[in-house]
Amino acid sequence: MDTSGIGRRIAYWRDLRGFTQTDFGQLMGQTRRWVQDIEGGKRQQDPRLSVLVRAADVLRIPLEQLVSDAAPEPPASGAPPASALRVIDALYDPGSDEDPPPRDVLQRRLDYCCTAFQACHYAALARDLPALIGDAARSAHVAPVGEQSEAQALLSRLYQLVTSYLHKYGAAAAIPAALAADRALAAAERSGDPVQMGAAARRVAKSLVHQQRPQAAVEFATAAARRLSEGLADRGSLGLSTLGMLYLSAALAESSQERTTDRVAAASGYVDEAGEVAARQGADLDEDYTQFGPTNVVLHRMDMLLRFEDGWSALEAAKKAEPAALAEMTRERQAGHQVAVARASLLTRRKDDAAKALLEAERLAPEEVRGTPNTVNLVKDVVGATARPEAPLRALAERCGLPV
Repeated sequence: MDTSGIGRRIAYWRDLRGFTQTDFGQLMGQTRRWVQDIEGGKRQQDPRLSVLVRAADVLRIPLEQLVSDAAPEPPASGAPPASALRVIDALYDPGSDEDPPPRDVLQRRLDYCCTAFQACHYAALARDLPALIGDAARSAHVAPVGEQSEAQALLSRLYQLVTSYLHKYGAAAAIPAALAADRALAAAERSGDPVQMGAAARRVAKSLVHQQRPQAAVEFATAAARRLSEGLADRGSLGLSTLGMLYLSAALAESSQERTTDRVAAASGYVDEAGEVAARQGADLDEDYTQFGPTNVVLHRMDMLLRFEDGWSALEAAKKAEPAALAEMTRERQAGHQVAVARASLLTRRKDDAAKALLEAERLAPEEVRGTPNTVNLVKDVVGATARPEAPLRALAERCGLPV
């Protein structure tokens, strides 16, 4: 086996995946110094095959890419990346018998992971979520009767985050995402907290869409909104954000079906209902990490139209989002909006605009663009539709592991 250049290739792919040396070391179970040494060529004398296999899994590339300079292959879509598999494995892990950390410690760890998700730092989630899943589950199991509601609410919020994280990997992670969503809803019901019940119901609805059951998702989201509306309204802006997001979930589920006049009207109606809730709330807020408010309603209207493959109307709807308000949203939401602009631009044959939007999305959130199958496939489509891709687009495709 040709071992020359392995460190250089590891550094190349690590950078493309958006990992720091510390991130990559943690995913490999090693130190930052170990990564520095292997990338600097100090550990290339007869490297163990198991180390190379592990590195290839972490970097989501074929093993051959580490031992030769052959052209990169697109990321496999048949399975989630190794980093996501560790989170999935934690869902099935019975855990240990150790005493869980104090709940305030668990809450701080959960808040960190929610913030990491909003910043599209998915490597950090892959690192921290597995242990947090086990710790939060044990905490809920051993909590005294008087503390069960808070413990179950925390556990529900964690499973909601796991669901959202796994949905980033599309159909390949649909089954474990559905498991996490069901657990989130069960814990929310045990907590008795209408906010957590509504938030968990939103994840179940999205999971149903990923399972090709969009109409069931519409019915589930709208039923939850009706059942919880009074209790959510009593919780102020936090409850209103939860209620509004349920209506937006119903709109996206409705628009995941074949376009008909009735479905367009129904989906638009759900967005309008969310708009009314946003008007009651009065401003863009990040209650429970929802980013709900008038701007998010505008972005969801665009997404709804785009799912109906109406790129022209989607781009027109996007103009109603104030640039200053967009700039205040999280990296995950801003990058997602740029990806939506790219899809709409491709539908309307504005290929240069599509490439520009994808490059902006990558600038905002490299892991969102390079590491999620749907976005990588969009990059592939834009490249394929462009007769002579310019250098920035070709470089983006290479960073996504696509042949140019």
